[in-house]
Amino acid sequence: MDFTAVLAQIKPKLGCVADNLKTVEEQIIKARESGAELIVFPELALSGYFLKDLVPDAALRSDSPEIRRLIELSRGISIAIGFVEETDDYHFFNSALYLEDGAIRHLHRKVYLPTYGLFDEQRYLARGTTFRAFDTKFGRFGMLICEDMWHLSASYILAMDGATTLICLSSSPARGIEGDSLGSAAAWQKLTSTTALFLNCRVLYSNRVGFEDGVNFWGGSEYVAPSGESIVRGALLEVDFITAQVDEGALRRERIFSPMIRDENLFVTMQDLQRIAQERGR
Repeated sequence: MDFTAVLAQIKPKLGCVADNLKTVEEQIIKARESGAELIVFPELALSGYFLKDLVPDAALRSDSPEIRRLIELSRGISIAIGFVEETDDYHFFNSALYLEDGAIRHLHRKVYLPTYGLFDEQRYLARGTTFRAFDTKFGRFGMLICEDMWHLSASYILAMDGATTLICLSSSPARGIEGDSLGSAAAWQKLTSTTALFLNCRVLYSNRVGFEDGVNFWGGSEYVAPSGESIVRGALLEVDFITAQVDEGALRRERIFSPMIRDENLFVTMQDLQRIAQERGR
């Protein structure tokens, strides 16, 4: 079905969950009043990104008052949002929730934690272990968190699990600055376009802005159609509120014109991956 989505390109405050929740609520109300049916926030929208030793202080359980408040707000608009999750056994995950009609529809825990260059996630966080598509009122979705999308297998698994829309929540720093261009922005735009094109799916990408410890996040949130075309894109380096009209007809046309998913042979893929795993295990 057709639906209207908002990409909330916000500037979270590091470690300030209460302040960030207030910003999130304001964005949700604004999106709902504008007629949007879904709002997508960035990775770790409730906490900020470079938490390091602040991880336990910024973490929330899925039944915390803050999450319950967001669940209640989802009665008027579907919500995808990133946060630090604390489990009963005191493990901490970089997680994303999909909330709809007053319930948690899906929880994704980031599988691929970057620990190179300026990234240090694996030192403070536990890894997720699965990618699963899930049903929403708008069709079947899959969720990815930033680095997850740089692993081809992640998007492929979700597409094979029936996802026709991929939501990617991101906290991507600005890198490769040359004049007015950003290398990180160009790389992400290629990635979202190629993913949408190869998998005949839609991509809703929500990236944050602002500074943390001298690191600048670049924004550029966008909606990419199944053709690989960027339909709408947010501003670079600035807070933005991006409205995307998601057209079911575009998905239908692209899957008729380029039936890549229809013709994908999952049996061959699994057979050869099992062979490779066995050979590597020798």
